[in-house]
Amino acid sequence: MDHRFVSALEKALGWDGPSVLGTTFTRGTIHDLDLLDRLLNPNKLLDLVMRRSVSTPQFRVFQGGAELHPGRYVNVSVTRRGQAIPMADMRRVGELLREGCTMVLDETDFFDPTMEATCRALQWWAHELVQVNAYLTTQDASGFKLHWDDHDVLIVQLAGQKSWEVRGASRTAPMYRDSAPNAEPSEEIVWRGTMSPGDVMHIPRGFWHQATRDDRGEGYSLHATFGIVRRAGVNWLAWLADQSRAKEQFRRDLGRWNTTGQWEKQQAGLVEAVAALAVELTPQDFLDTREYERLAVRHIPSTGLFGEPGAVVCVTDFEPVMRQGEGVVHVLAAGKRITFADRARPALDELLSGHPVDIAETAVRTGVDVEALAGILLKEELCAELTPELSSAYTGLVTNVAS
Repeated sequence: MDHRFVSALEKALGWDGPSVLGTTFTRGTIHDLDLLDRLLNPNKLLDLVMRRSVSTPQFRVFQGGAELHPGRYVNVSVTRRGQAIPMADMRRVGELLREGCTMVLDETDFFDPTMEATCRALQWWAHELVQVNAYLTTQDASGFKLHWDDHDVLIVQLAGQKSWEVRGASRTAPMYRDSAPNAEPSEEIVWRGTMSPGDVMHIPRGFWHQATRDDRGEGYSLHATFGIVRRAGVNWLAWLADQSRAKEQFRRDLGRWNTTGQWEKQQAGLVEAVAALAVELTPQDFLDTREYERLAVRHIPSTGLFGEPGAVVCVTDFEPVMRQGEGVVHVLAAGKRITFADRARPALDELLSGHPVDIAETAVRTGVDVEALAGILLKEELCAELTPELSSAYTGLVTNVAS
């Protein structure tokens, strides 16, 4: 998927692909400010908050360095049938913004199709899951205190200015669930300065950082943090443990009451079997299987009740894999393996490109029954119908294939 933001990000950071993720702190600038406004701006963020049911911890407000009780800015609206729906009290939210506060909307991609498609583009690029959080800070409010994240982050300053301090890691490759705490900040200052519109930076996992406007006075800052959770060795080991269930040897009870000789024999057999399993199922197998088996979790189901779709787009979390066979092409995605005749390949390349595809135009261009192919991909949940709302996520950011 060719996405304007991904291309601009690579250019700004001087990267040629995602291999640099997690290796070093990097800064750069995206000069196309219209692109950033297209992704998200303060008014759009407030509109998202206003029109959706929101609650903590996804929607939070901080003031004076402390998180405010949600009762300060969230009302529970009760319908006439007694259903309680938490909604942001926009009048109170406005007052807090005028006073100075930091408003956070986690998983903005959950609410906004543009951010959802942008995160999908980053997932196809990085081969890792991505979510985006939005942070709106007003006046001279402070942000989060010095902290570290258990994942790599790409921070994009969308509007306004904010002061940052980034420090090195105090523990190598710390994890959320770890064998030891990581509570002492590093003394090494990696970078300290101001993020202005278009500025981007990559902060590797474990690097300490904090951001504030307490030195700015009037004004505001809006930045987006794209969190990229990469797989580690422990994830591979956990996957191996799941795969071991297919082997009888690992399903058998441990011989607690065995004799010493019996216990040593069972232990030796298990150690040998674990080593063999680790050789048989490599870390690359784990990464590939994870992408192949992950279902497309968000899509409008294809029912056929509302007319035939005119356009579709691939919505798998990771780019589908196509393998050429003898006279056939195999598509691996969303936990499925679908086989098509080789002559369908030109149309499949377009349908599974991540770009919006007009069915009629593609049929004329490729000479293939694209309507039938699209029907299969819709049924198998690799593609979704391009509704007006979903189409808006790609406009100006991802061109259609014909373009």
